[in-house]
Amino acid sequence: MTAQMTLDYHMPNRARPATLPGDRTGGADVAAMLRVDQAGELGAKAIYRGQMAVLGRQACAPLLAEMEAQEAEHLAAFDKLVVDRRVRPSALSPLWRAAGYALGTVGALVGERTAMATTVAVEEVIEGHYQEQLDRLSEDEAELRATIAEFRDDELKHRDTALQNGAEEAPAYQILSRSVKAGTKLAIWLAQRV
Repeated sequence: MTAQMTLDYHMPNRARPATLPGDRTGGADVAAMLRVDQAGELGAKAIYRGQMAVLGRQACAPLLAEMEAQEAEHLAAFDKLVVDRRVRPSALSPLWRAAGYALGTVGALVGERTAMATTVAVEEVIEGHYQEQLDRLSEDEAELRATIAEFRDDELKHRDTALQNGAEEAPAYQILSRSVKAGTKLAIWLAQRV
């Protein structure tokens, strides 16, 4: 038997397997989605709490309270999904609470427009993140798809509300927006994994 024949015998021509070690399976991918979504809603609720702590007596307070209430509903839904599907929450949940509250508070201390600019930046990233999830989820996940689509639409309304309330007039809007978006994307990346 020649060397080539031996090699062919021991290594038949095979297609790449559907998954490789380290690849996420469908269930693991959904688990990562739920983990990051729960963490994100936890952080979003904390952002609005921080904003309300500073701006709770300002004209924008009812808008902030309404958005915080919606984020609380989103968080409750993801809390339930995490439990129902036995998904491990992000180990960094205390960080998401603290970072969200700090981001909301600091932005609000600069002023209402900066608080609104923070909201626009966060919600734009979250909307894109939810859309990516919708693009990846199979039709077998119809209920989860509907939930994520509804929440994505809510996040777009929050963004639009913030834009209507002077977000783009915030000092150094572009720098603030890029910074908040980068931090939000990093938080998503970490929450998927930790």
